[in-house]
Amino acid sequence: MDLVISNGARIDKMKTKELRNLTKEELLQKEKTLKEELFKLNMQRYGGRVDKPHMFSLIKGDIARIETILNEKK
Repeated sequence: MDLVISNGARIDKMKTKELRNLTKEELLQKEKTLKEELFKLNMQRYGGRVDKPHMFSLIKGDIARIETILNEKK
């Protein structure tokens, strides 16, 4: 499943195996990007217009996956 973020770029739903192969810096960058996208979605929510409400749970799941892997790498 592909996720489309507001700037038009596509990101794939991240698999745990793929994330484990990334460096700590790459994981932190992905986490930052996802949190920015979640912020934009929340702004749309409070503005009264959300085109893809299912994206909230997908992005939150990816953030949780990344945070889990970061904790494992400590």
